[in-house]
Amino acid sequence: MRLPGQLILGAVLSALFIAAAILSLFWTPYAVEALEISNKLKPPGGGHWLGTDHFGRDILSMLMVGARTSIAVAVVAVGIGMAVGVPLGLLAAANRGSLLDEVVMRGNDLVFAFPSLVIAILITAVFGPSALNAILAIGIFNIPVFARVTRGGALSLWTLDYVLAARVAGKGKLRISLEHILSNIVNLLIVQGTIQFSLGILAEAGLSYVGLGAQPPLPSWGRMLADSQTLISLAPHIAIFPGLAIVLTVLGLNLMGDGMRDLLDPRLRRIR
Repeated sequence: MRLPGQLILGAVLSALFIAAAILSLFWTPYAVEALEISNKLKPPGGGHWLGTDHFGRDILSMLMVGARTSIAVAVVAVGIGMAVGVPLGLLAAANRGSLLDEVVMRGNDLVFAFPSLVIAILITAVFGPSALNAILAIGIFNIPVFARVTRGGALSLWTLDYVLAARVAGKGKLRISLEHILSNIVNLLIVQGTIQFSLGILAEAGLSYVGLGAQPPLPSWGRMLADSQTLISLAPHIAIFPGLAIVLTVLGLNLMGDGMRDLLDPRLRRIR
């Protein structure tokens, strides 16, 4: 079976991003806490491949550790969304038209009314800015996304013959949801998870940009962009490289999600 081109390209970009994050656990060219004011705003080249920032910190090292921060925030946030949203979606689909279904869907609408940035501001007002609060904000916003995707996919299966046969055999709604419904929408959830992972990285960068994400001395791509905005005319490289990291990572994950959708959806396989 021929793999879609966007899946291969997306997987390569995502692999580079993940490899940099894993490598940063063991090695970086320089310590990200090391301040060398005498080397501040150095252009790329010499001992600093991507240059240095206004504190003399190595940008490549900060990008590598920032990748680790973005992965941690996005993975946990997507995990929260799936862990809560998928069961809610299954329950709503199994009880379509009931009060439970209505409560779940109106609850989703309520969360959608507050974007992740607004949720982060509310959480920060109570607990203060941190990476944990960014995870909570993005995770809460992911819950209705997975609930809606799960409910939509499950509803199309509840009318099929094999589900009706399972009901005639005496299986309850919970058992049918777990044994017959969930197993047939896993592909849909994997694709959606990949897309939400990319959006989680983008959201983490946005929250860090406004000071609501990971706090110093932990590097973050969004805060690197925020720190560079007043110096972009003097040293454009300190804004270009974090921006490229965000763009290429999100692009790679989106391409991989699209490629997985094309690969896993039998209807699209027939079209090709």
